[in-house]
Amino acid sequence: MATRKFFLEESELPTHWYNIAADLKNPPAPPLHPGTHGPIGPADLAPLFPMELIKQEVSTERFIEIPEPVREILKIWRPAPLIRATFLEKALDTPAHIYYKYEGVSPSGSHKPNTAVAQAYYNKLEGVKRIATETGAGQWGSSLAFACKLFDIECKVYMVRISYNQKPYRRSMMRVWGGSVVASPSDETNAGRQVLGEDPESNGSLGIAISEAVEDAAMREDTKYSLGSVLNHVLIHQTVIGQEAMKQMEMAGEYPDVVIGCAGGGSNAAGLLFPFLRDRLDGKTKTRFLAVEPSSCPSLTKGEYRYDFGDVAGLTPLMKMYTLGHTFMPPGIHAGGLRYHAMAPMLCHLYDEGYIEAKAYPQNPCFEAATLFAQTEGIIPAPESSHAIRGAIDEALAAKAAGEKKVILFNLSGHGLLDLQAYDDYLAGNLVDDHYPAEKVQEAMRHLPVI
Repeated sequence: MATRKFFLEESELPTHWYNIAADLKNPPAPPLHPGTHGPIGPADLAPLFPMELIKQEVSTERFIEIPEPVREILKIWRPAPLIRATFLEKALDTPAHIYYKYEGVSPSGSHKPNTAVAQAYYNKLEGVKRIATETGAGQWGSSLAFACKLFDIECKVYMVRISYNQKPYRRSMMRVWGGSVVASPSDETNAGRQVLGEDPESNGSLGIAISEAVEDAAMREDTKYSLGSVLNHVLIHQTVIGQEAMKQMEMAGEYPDVVIGCAGGGSNAAGLLFPFLRDRLDGKTKTRFLAVEPSSCPSLTKGEYRYDFGDVAGLTPLMKMYTLGHTFMPPGIHAGGLRYHAMAPMLCHLYDEGYIEAKAYPQNPCFEAATLFAQTEGIIPAPESSHAIRGAIDEALAAKAAGEKKVILFNLSGHGLLDLQAYDDYLAGNLVDDHYPAEKVQEAMRHLPVI
C-alpha cells in the first residue's frame, strides 16, 4: 500500500522565504504612483506599510530570512502535511498520482496565517498600534485577527458584504481573536459611503473593501494597512508552502509533472508554485504550472494585461496586472476569496511569459469536484480550493484517457467547515453558474487609467 502522508519535523521548517524575483530573466513592470503615474518609491508606501515589508516588496534577494519569533509561531501548525489522495485516485480509476499540500491545519483553517503572522510582526517592530484590512470570504480577516492578537495590535476588518452575510461564523472567529469587523461597503469611510450612495444594496467586492481599509489606514497615524494577497511580500511569505512540499515530494520519491493552485489574488498559488518554478526557470524540469480561477471573475483567462488600480476608489498604486477593471463588480459566488478583479503582478508576469497556464471554471463543476474529494479523502474543502481540485481531477482524467502516469500536486488552501451553506446550496441544486459578464467588464475597462 502506498504511503499516504508525508510529515516534516519542526526543525525542517524553512528558515528563509524564497523570492522568485531573483531568478527572473525579465523583471515585471514596476508599480506606479496613482497620481503622477511615475515610479513609486518607499516614501510613497510608508504611510501604509512598515519599512521592512516595503523592502521585501522591492527586494531582488533570492532568500529572505524568516525572523525567529515568526518561525516559532508558524510551528503552531507548520510544517503542514503533504498527502497522497489514493482514495480519490481509485475513484477516478486513473494511473495518475495525486498529491495535495494541506493548509487547512492552521488555526484559521487556511494558508493565510503564513503571511498574517509575518505582517503583524513587522508592524509590531515599528510600533504600530492598529491595522486595517479587507477580507473576501473571511479567511484573511480571521487570520490577521489571530496574528494581531498574538502581537497585541488592534485589528479592523472590512468584510465584503455578500460574504459577511453568507459566512457569519467567519465573523465570529475574527471577534473571538479580538478583531473588529464591519460589512463593506460601510458608512464608516468616504469610499464606502460613495458606493452605498450609488447602490444601497451593493454586495460589495474586494476592490471596495480594499478602498475602505486603505482610506482607514491613511486617515489615522496609529494605523497601517495590511493586504492578504497580490503584493510581492505576501507571495514571498507564502513560499513556505512550496519549500516544504519540495522536501515532502522528495520523501515520496516523485516530482510533480503539474502543480496547481486556485487563484483569486494569487497568494496560495504562488506559495506552492514558485519554489517549484525555480527549477523550471533553471532549465531543470518541464513541470507545468496551472492557476485555476472562477469563470465569473476570470482575470487571467479573460482580462487585459494593463496597469490598473488594486481597489475601486483608485487609492492604491497602479500595478500591471491581468485585470477586468477596478470598478468591475463580480457576481456573488461562494468562493469569496476569488472574487477579485485582477491578480498578483508577479503571477501575471509569469503567466504573460508563458511559465504559468490558467483555466476558469463555473462553481457547480468545482463543488462537484469538492464533494467527490470530501467523499473519498474525507476533508470538506473551502470553495476557493475546490477550483484547484477541479483542475487536478481534470488533469488526472486526461492522464487516464492518454494512458499516462502523471504526478499531480495541488494546494488544498483551506477547509470548508465554515462554508457549509455553500454545500447546502450545491446539494439542493440552488447554485447558479455565473459566467463571464462581458458587458459589465467592457464597461469597467473604460475606466482604466491611460498610461
